[in-house]
Amino acid sequence: MHDIEPYYGWRDYYIASEDPSSIFFDRQYSEFEFSQKIYNHYIHPQWDSMDSQTLFLKVLFVDYEDRYAIIELIGEWNDLLYNDIMLLKREVADQLIEYGINKFVLIGENVLNFHPSDDCYYEEWFEDVQDQDGWICLLNFRDHVLHDFAEANIDHYFITGGKLQEMNWRTYQPEVLFDKINQLVQKRIG
Repeated sequence: MHDIEPYYGWRDYYIASEDPSSIFFDRQYSEFEFSQKIYNHYIHPQWDSMDSQTLFLKVLFVDYEDRYAIIELIGEWNDLLYNDIMLLKREVADQLIEYGINKFVLIGENVLNFHPSDDCYYEEWFEDVQDQDGWICLLNFRDHVLHDFAEANIDHYFITGGKLQEMNWRTYQPEVLFDKINQLVQKRIG
């Protein structure tokens, strides 16, 4: 897992540690010191912690004018033991919502497992963005993780599936990716 880096191809457009509105503003990264772990596996030092023991992230892009954020995730999404959704909602989403963000793209190809608990924070996040004509989209999550979301009956809080499951998102600039996703979402909502 230590070889899996967060996507760095958009650093010319946005860097969370240089964004004064970001919770990761002024964060210093090491390329050589591996200190964060998921269980007993070290992860690349470029991933950001939201104080979860099993789920880490990288805010890849935020557009405050068009009101969206693109966030890449890695690890095990474990609500049962570590209440990861609470941490994601309180530590990351709430701050972005405070700055007007109402559309979230969560990239989950490196989310290996999901362990559910209750749906309170999912419902709260959904209501927060829906009240502002927003949405939460899951991009490239593994099939078994999406299945576990459905089994836990929380999949209705997200836009998932179809072309969102197989999008080669790294080939696009962030604005183009968002436009493509937004078009797909609007077709489903409309």
